Amino acid sequence: MFENIREDFQAHGRDCTSRGFWTMLVYRFGRWRYGIRWRPLRMPFSFLYKALKLLMEILTGIELPCETVLGRRFIIDHFSGIIISGDAVFGDDCRVRNGVTVGLRHTQHRGSPVIGNRVDIGAGAKLLGPIRIGDDVLIGANAVVITDVPANSIAVGIPARILPRRAGRGLAEPGPSATDAP
Repeated sequence: MFENIREDFQAHGRDCTSRGFWTMLVYRFGRWRYGIRWRPLRMPFSFLYKALKLLMEILTGIELPCETVLGRRFIIDHFSGIIISGDAVFGDDCRVRNGVTVGLRHTQHRGSPVIGNRVDIGAGAKLLGPIRIGDDVLIGANAVVITDVPANSIAVGIPARILPRRAGRGLAEPGPSATDAP
């Protein structure tokens, strides 16, 4: 737990006032308490976790249950309106911004996204249903992703269109322009 918290602190720019870091502290504590095998000892920690989680939801507008599987150095930029399902799985070095929803597509059907490493999710994006997002993917602001996204891609629009990602730049391959003519 403490190694993850140290990495989270560094990933959030060593800023103790970062609401994303506060949420990560509560999340890591919630995951840690599951390691306490003896139920009578775990119960006070569970009560404390539930109280802290509710406080964080009220103060930050971020819903991040400890059942969610997060990789290392998960970054929450720009707090508020972030909802992440307890079924979701994130890889290492992922980043989410305000207004992001990661969860179920339909309430009657189980299954949340499985997200790879180094995925950057733009403000207001929605990732819904049992989809897979590959490594090194950019999800554009306000994109609604309801299908799988292969590695090294960009997803933009409603519903999201998948574009190849240009190496090193993080941008789609541009078409020829008038200035490129000889």
